[in-house]
Formats: sequence, structure tokens, C-alpha cells
Amino acid sequence: MIFDIIKKRRSVFPAQYNDKPIARELIEKVLEAGNWAPSHKKTEPWRFKVIQGETRAKLGMFLSLKYMENDPKPKQFKVEKLINNPQKAGAIIAICMQRDPNESVPEWEEVAATAMAVQNMWLTCTDLGIGSYWSSPGLVKYMGEFFAMEEGEACLGFFYMGYTDDELQDGERGAVKDKTTWL
Repeated sequence: MIFDIIKKRRSVFPAQYNDKPIARELIEKVLEAGNWAPSHKKTEPWRFKVIQGETRAKLGMFLSLKYMENDPKPKQFKVEKLINNPQKAGAIIAICMQRDPNESVPEWEEVAATAMAVQNMWLTCTDLGIGSYWSSPGLVKYMGEFFAMEEGEACLGFFYMGYTDDELQDGERGAVKDKTTWL
């Protein structure tokens, strides 16, 4: 039941991942789920760049160097986290958004459509037993230096994926009645 999967979805961080590889067919299934997100005027703005293998270490090094280059007081623990997190993941999907060149919809709608694609991916990972987490560090603005992007394309973050041996906690939410007004 989709409602049960929605309630089961959790952020599972790279520090929680084990070394079990993720089969390409499963990554493709996750991407296909993302591709079925709604988008106004069918702009389908989401773009995915799958990072695996040795490219994970290259990403970690790139992010850590960019952080040290741009932060006047870089913290060693953050440098190490930027280096290590990509290597802990079974796969990382760079979440990018391609702006409609005709600007037929407001940019926020394309960001929202891309976020819906990520939600579809996250729910699919939950159903497949794959832990996942969407990270949106400020460093994403430099990703055009790491991989090719089209004109009008922007990186919105990284979707980390990996298996975990951890027991995931039940989620908590405040009552929906406290967030709802009936008119």
C-alpha cells in the first residue's frame, strides 16, 4: 500500500550504509520512478547523473577541495565528511534541473517537479529496501566544473543510496489537523 511506504520513508545517511553494491537494474528502476513525476506543461525538467565506482572518490575530493577553497575557516571534520560520504554510498545520483528554454512555466514549478521526481525515487528506494538521502550542500553551485551540464541546467543536490544494516526508527509527525484549515 502506497500510504505504508510513504510512512516508512526515512533519511538514511551515508554513515549508515554497508558495502553491499546496488544492482544497476535497481538504480534504473529508481530513475524510471523519478521520470514519472508530474510536471506542468510536460517540461520534465529533471536530469540525473549517476555516480558510482571510482567517480565517487573523485566527487568527494572535488567537494572537499571546493569547500576548503571557498570557506575562510574550513573545519577538518567537514572536509573528511565531504571526502568519505560519497565513497560510503552504493550510488549517488546528482539531481539536476533543466530550465525550460521557453520559460513556459515559472522556475519554482520546475524545481518543484524535480523535487517530486526525487520523492518518487525515495519512495521506490524505500520499497526496494535501499536507504537514501537527499543532500543539498551549497557546493552544488560548482558542479558544472565536475560534470558537463547543458545551458540552463542546475544541480540541486545529491541523492545518496546505499543498503543499511541499521534498524530504522518509526517516523513522527504532528497531527495534520493542527496544520489544516477547512474553509
